[in-house]
Amino acid sequence: MPNLLNDCVHCGFCLPTCPTYVLWGEEMDSPRGRIHLMEQHEEGAPLDDVMVQHFDACLGCMACVTACPSGVQYDRLIEVTRARVEAEHPRSRGERAVREAIFRLFPYPNRLRALRGPLRAYQRSGLPSLVRRSGILERLSPTLAAMERLAPPSERAPRLPERVSARGGRRATVGMLTGCVQREFFPGVNAATARVLALEGCDVLIPRHQGCCGALSLHSGRDDEARAFARKTVETFEGVDVIVVNSAGCGSAMKEYETLLADDAAWSARARALSEKTRDLAEFLVELGPRAERHPLPVTVAYHDACHLAHAQGVRTQPRMLLAGIPELTVKEIADPEICCGSAGTYNLLQPDAAAELGDRKATNVAATGAELLVAANPGCSLQIAQALERQGASLPVAHTAQVLDASLRGHPAATLLTR
Repeated sequence: MPNLLNDCVHCGFCLPTCPTYVLWGEEMDSPRGRIHLMEQHEEGAPLDDVMVQHFDACLGCMACVTACPSGVQYDRLIEVTRARVEAEHPRSRGERAVREAIFRLFPYPNRLRALRGPLRAYQRSGLPSLVRRSGILERLSPTLAAMERLAPPSERAPRLPERVSARGGRRATVGMLTGCVQREFFPGVNAATARVLALEGCDVLIPRHQGCCGALSLHSGRDDEARAFARKTVETFEGVDVIVVNSAGCGSAMKEYETLLADDAAWSARARALSEKTRDLAEFLVELGPRAERHPLPVTVAYHDACHLAHAQGVRTQPRMLLAGIPELTVKEIADPEICCGSAGTYNLLQPDAAAELGDRKATNVAATGAELLVAANPGCSLQIAQALERQGASLPVAHTAQVLDASLRGHPAATLLTR
């Protein structure tokens, strides 16, 4: 930790890319300010409420890592710091209860599945508008209110087969991560991902008993929990040559397994092997090269850079290349793409006010493109920006890159995307 802290020369290149510094202009809510606090803690300063508040306010978006000319590993620094906060800082009983509820729900697909039926009934009852007007949830818990607002329409989630065969000659065999929120609330994205891979000549293996990859836990300082999820994921996908991931946060976490399990002699080599064969969907498809025919999609889209795709994984050009390869599709760039939308895993639940400010900023920039469709590669981003657009009175459908490709490869009309 001290060696990593010394890499920062406090030049300030990170400041204009840091979402919280952009919002508030406070030095201690910038990467170099937080590094200064980390140095104080290394020298013996306690993790008091004020210091922890600045660490909690960080989105972990990694835009500063991209901007830094000195190669500061802020991603590693904030993860280590958050683990220390969880181990050393006594949070209030209410805050502990909220955090525990989040981490007992979201990393468990079966629990999310059990929630779908009651959620569907609630959304169809007419109660949401009444509940929101009353403000009762905000008074009870801002986190609970944020969860209610962000909950997506509950769609049916047909179970994917454990194997989807390649169309035409087989070019590759890949494993596919289905995720937790992605699996239960965005099942259409997983179905589209499997179809696109198959149409491009891949046998797709979808292990039925796969679980959470540990991304939410890892990025929240719950290291022991993250390691347990990581070991299970390594075991699940050990027999495949490539693992394709369609959720930016998940892919980022899996590429970090080598670091996460580095001190575990029994797992370090296995973790490194998994990290090396993990690919984001767009990354893998560009490496593979196109084979299936692209049919025209006359639609204008705005492409959103998910932070854990662009900054953590360095995957920026590949999604744009895939979209540019679709005839008659136009891609519009969103202003300030390096500034996070405010989703950031559990951030929009635990820091709802700051997240809403960032969501509004992103929604304004998205609307300014004049696009007919927003394309994003992370379920949290899709929920966050869609909710912010709705708050501003705008109605813009959101689709994953996989769904846009799927529509083009299957020759579906653009209307199938625009009526989402």
